[in-house]
Amino acid sequence: MILPISIHYIKPQLCIITTIFFFATTVLSSNPKFKACTPKSCGNGPSIRYPFWISYEQESFCGYPHFEITCMDKNPILRTPSYDFLVKDISYSNSSFTVGNMAAYEDNCPVPLYNYSFHQTPFTYSSENWNLSFFYNCTTEPIDYPTYKVDCARNASHYSFAVFHEEALEHKNYSLNRCQFMVNAPFSMNASVNFTGLLRMNYIEILKMGFLLNWTAPDCKYCEKSGGRCGFDGNQFLCFCKDKSYVKSCGSDKLNWHRKIIIGVCSGVVGLILGICVYICLRRRKNSYVMSYIQSRSLSSDPSSKDTEKGSQSFTQSIIPGVHLFSYEELEEATNYFDPSKELGEGGFGTVYFGKLRDGRSVAVKRLYENNYRRVAQFMNEIKILTRIDHPNLVKLYGCTSRHSRELLLVYEYIPNGTVADHLHGQRSKPGTLPWHIRMNIAVETASALKFLHLRDIIHRDVKTNNILLDSNFRVKVADFGLSRLFPHHVTHVSTAPQGTPGYVDPEYHECYQLTNKSDVYSFGVVLVELISSLPAVDITRHRHEINLANMAINKIHNQTLQELVDPNIGFESDFKARKMISAVAELAFQCLQSSKEMRPSMEEVAETLKDIQSDGKSKSQPEVMDISSTSDVVVLLKDDPPPPSPDSNAMSKTTTPNTSG
Repeated sequence: MILPISIHYIKPQLCIITTIFFFATTVLSSNPKFKACTPKSCGNGPSIRYPFWISYEQESFCGYPHFEITCMDKNPILRTPSYDFLVKDISYSNSSFTVGNMAAYEDNCPVPLYNYSFHQTPFTYSSENWNLSFFYNCTTEPIDYPTYKVDCARNASHYSFAVFHEEALEHKNYSLNRCQFMVNAPFSMNASVNFTGLLRMNYIEILKMGFLLNWTAPDCKYCEKSGGRCGFDGNQFLCFCKDKSYVKSCGSDKLNWHRKIIIGVCSGVVGLILGICVYICLRRRKNSYVMSYIQSRSLSSDPSSKDTEKGSQSFTQSIIPGVHLFSYEELEEATNYFDPSKELGEGGFGTVYFGKLRDGRSVAVKRLYENNYRRVAQFMNEIKILTRIDHPNLVKLYGCTSRHSRELLLVYEYIPNGTVADHLHGQRSKPGTLPWHIRMNIAVETASALKFLHLRDIIHRDVKTNNILLDSNFRVKVADFGLSRLFPHHVTHVSTAPQGTPGYVDPEYHECYQLTNKSDVYSFGVVLVELISSLPAVDITRHRHEINLANMAINKIHNQTLQELVDPNIGFESDFKARKMISAVAELAFQCLQSSKEMRPSMEEVAETLKDIQSDGKSKSQPEVMDISSTSDVVVLLKDDPPPPSPDSNAMSKTTTPNTSG
C-alpha cells in the first residue's frame, strides 16, 4: 500500500534526506587503506593477506613486522636474516604456514649445513614437523637401519647419509662420534604421501615437501568477520574498513570521537526529518487506515531479539527433544573467551577447551572450525547420536549452542585424568604407574561401551587410545564421536571415503571403503595390543616392518615371541596369573586383527570374553588358558590367514598416532 501523501509536501524533505545520506556516505566510505590491503598473490602459491604483505605490491601497514613477502619468478619468498624460504601454503585459521628452503630447489647438492634458527622472529617450529637428520663425513654407515644416501657430500673415505631420528640410530649402537657433524632438517608430511611412499623417495624430494612454522601476531578473525581487512599502523593493530580504521573490528565500540559525532548528527537530522514527514502525513490525511498501516508496519518490522532466540531454540529442540541449549556468551565466559591456555586438544572438526560453567560444573567445550559453519546437518547429526546414548563408559553430552548461534559449540562432561594413550606412551607414562589389573579393567569397560553402541546401530569409526578418557578413578569414558555414524538395521555397509586414524584403520575398509561394526573390532584389537605392550599404534622410529603395531603383534605371535611384545613392567615374567591373562588377551587381540572381517568376533563376543578373562584369568571359551608364547595353535590360524598388510595412510605420528577426528 502507498501512503497517500502529496508529492509537494515530501519532495523538499527527500532532497534534504538525499543530500545528508550522500554526505554521510561520502564521509564514511573513503578509506584508501581498505583498498590498499586487498589480498594478492605472487602468481604461484597461496593468497597473501594479513599478517603477510607483499613488498612493492602492498603497503607495509597491510601486514605485521617480519611478515614481508617478496615475489620471485611468481613465487612467494619469505626472507629471514639467515635464509630465504619458499612459502608453499598458508593456513590463516591455524596461524601456520609451510615453507621450503630455496636451496632444495636451486643447488645441485642441496644439503642443509646449518640448523635453521628463527630467534627474534615471530615464527616457531610446529610440533607436527619431523626431523631428517643429516650426518656428514662419517667413518662407517649404519647397519640394519634405513638411510638416505647423500652421495654428493661424500668423499672417497667417508660417508654422508640422512636418517629419521638420531636417537633411534643411537639405539642401534651407532656412535655419533663417527661423524664430523650433524644437522637436523625439519619436514612436514604431505597429505598425499604415506610412509611407504616416503621410504621410496630420496632426501631431496623430502626436503621439497617443506616444513610447518607457526606465527604469533594479533588475531584478525574479528576484523575479517565484520568485513574489514587487518593491518598494523602507528605501532598498533587496526581494522581497515570501507569507511575508516577501527581499533578492533568494523562496528567496534572503539570509534574515534569525531566519527561518532558525524554519525550521531546525521542520524538525528534524518530522524527529525522523517518525523516531520510522518507528522505532515497524519495531519493531511487523518485516515484511520494510515495509522493502522504505520502501526502494522512497526509491529511486523521490529521483532525482539529474545523472540528470535526463542524461535531458534524451539526449532532446535523440535528436532532434538530434551537437548540443553547454552548461549554463546555463557560458554565464552566459561572458557575465559576461549583462552588458548585452556585448550585440551585439537581434532579434524574443531578445538576442545576446558570450561567452568556458572553452576560450577567443569566441562569440555568443542568449538567447531569456521569451515564447519555450513555443515549444520552434520552438527545436528552428531548431537542426535550423543543425545540418544547413556552409558557409564561413554562421555556425556551436556548440551550445545543453537544452530543460529554465533558459533557451533558442543558441551561435554570434563574427564580430568587424560587419555589411555597419555598413560601408556605419552606425557603421563611412567614404568609401573598403570598395572595390569587397571589395564584389564580399561579393556573390559571400553569393550562394554562399544558393545552398547553396536547394539544401537552406532559405529564409532575412530576407536583408539587417544579417544579413551580416564576419570580420577581410572574408569573409562569413550569419547569423540566426530566420525560416528548412525545406521538403520537393514544397512550392512556404507561405501564412503576412508577416515579414521593411521594404525587403527581396518585394512578391509581401507581397500574397499566398506564400513561395518567389525571395523571397530579391528581398531579395538589394536587398543588391546597397546594395553599389552605400552607401545603406540604407529611409530616411525621402529624397524620398518614394525612401524605398524598390529603387524608387529601378529609377527611376534607367529614367531612365538610374545614376551618380546609385552611391557616388562606388568608382571608377564613374574606373575603367573597375569601371564595367563595377558596371553588370553593377546589371543583375543589376534582374532580382532584378522584381515577378513568374517574372521573377527563381534563386539558382544569380545566384551563377554574379556569379562571371562578378568573373572578367573582365562576365557571360558577355551578349555584351559593358552600360553601364546608356547603354543602352535595360533600359528596354524596365522598360516591360514596371513598377516594384514600395513594400511596406507596419509598421516603418521612420532610417539602417538595423530588425531584426525573432531
